[in-house]
Amino acid sequence: CGDRMAGGGFGMVEEISIENGTVVRDEDAAAKRHRDATPQCQRSTKDLQDQLQAQKDGKAQLKLLPEIFLCQQHLRNQKHANQSMVHELIHAVDMCRTKMDPLNNCVHMACTEIRAENLSGECDWTREIGSGRLKSFAKHGQACVKRRAALSLKANPNCAEKADEYVDAAFERCYRDTFPFDRHPNLR
Repeated sequence: CGDRMAGGGFGMVEEISIENGTVVRDEDAAAKRHRDATPQCQRSTKDLQDQLQAQKDGKAQLKLLPEIFLCQQHLRNQKHANQSMVHELIHAVDMCRTKMDPLNNCVHMACTEIRAENLSGECDWTREIGSGRLKSFAKHGQACVKRRAALSLKANPNCAEKADEYVDAAFERCYRDTFPFDRHPNLR
């Protein structure tokens, strides 16, 4: 997120080549691309930009495959790993229950990021104090969720320019949505 590397991610972008308007099903090329692919934890925004540009140019179709990965080099401790896993599982739940397209629909991406930030515990006030970001106890959770969701949207070249607007558009509805939990998991 931004200059920081995330602890994990959801979804692997599958790129299907298109030549002269026809999907190319060259198994050898696909296998080579998979073998030579940059590991998920080392991918950059530039990698995604290149894939999105190929889609815009009609040279590829992109599909988000359901896959969770954690990057141990970016995880501080077990609690951070647990929160990252819950965050990514919320994205998985969202993909299963809706026809969401977070690569191309920035409001969809904003909603799943808001839910994941809110329900994972990543905006716990103790974590915010430790990072020097807690300015007030009142509504600190909402401010943290908005800030972190906007950072995630800024990592998607399709959403970067208006990230804060997309987060604002989705915030009220998605912040209240606690599915698959009956209530917010951090409220006792």
